[in-house]
Amino acid sequence: MLSQNFMLEQDPLSLDRIRSILVRLEDTIIFDLIERAQFAHNPRMYIRGAFPELKEMGFEGSWLDWFLKEIETFHAKARRYTSPDEYPFTTNLSEPVLKPLTFPKILYPNDINANPSILSFYTRSIVPRITRRATLSLSAVKRSKGVVGDDEYEDDGNYGSAATIDVEILQAISKRVHYGKFVSESKFAANPAAFIPHILTPNKQALDALITKPEVERKLLLRLRKKAATYAQDFNPDGDAIANSNLNDSAKIDVDGVVELYESYIIPLTKEVEVEYLLHRLDGMTEEEIDKLADSKNCV
Repeated sequence: MLSQNFMLEQDPLSLDRIRSILVRLEDTIIFDLIERAQFAHNPRMYIRGAFPELKEMGFEGSWLDWFLKEIETFHAKARRYTSPDEYPFTTNLSEPVLKPLTFPKILYPNDINANPSILSFYTRSIVPRITRRATLSLSAVKRSKGVVGDDEYEDDGNYGSAATIDVEILQAISKRVHYGKFVSESKFAANPAAFIPHILTPNKQALDALITKPEVERKLLLRLRKKAATYAQDFNPDGDAIANSNLNDSAKIDVDGVVELYESYIIPLTKEVEVEYLLHRLDGMTEEEIDKLADSKNCV
């Protein structure tokens, strides 16, 4: 998982540094999606109460919920979620075993966590799409063995392997989405006066207009498509791409599905996080403090 060392960074709010992190996260997300696409949909993993083994343990959530809880419980003990760019999907986690690090003040205090929305769109929309080829291949194998009807689709039983990759993807998407807070703080710090009137109103549309860069989004989607098409290929022993191995059913991943993940889910949700962060950027400040901030050229 991509990480930023906040104890060493001289300027963690540099937009160039933030963009570099977001670009590297694209690689992480694409490669993890390729791995998840090797397994069937396995929808049973996402249904609460579908595993009697978990019910016997007193756990009523889904298989993925349980996986997240177990993994994040361990990570919480190692103080992962004390870092300003890490957000758990699980609540009521254990306290860290180690003493907390003293991170520099980067973000304004907030409790924004978009993970419930991320988990929902990932399991309901993304997983069925990126696993479609593996699911269809599974059904063909089952039919050849005389299994037909509902039993021939979707479930290959690889619950552990699939959930392991699901967790990696979810954590990467979460980090990507919540980096919207860093983007908002950076832009706000550079020009508080441009944002303050729309925060006080409040005017979500105006704030969204201030943070939205259509050309940047267009280039992002183009870059993402090129990356996904490249990584979807197979390569021969000499390292050369095998012709047409990234086309149609030969590709390792649904390239259009990767682009849709960003265009329809990650980018819009990131902007929602950015706007919500800005709406709370003045919480707890006095009128005098806000006026002083509005008169300053920047607040870095």
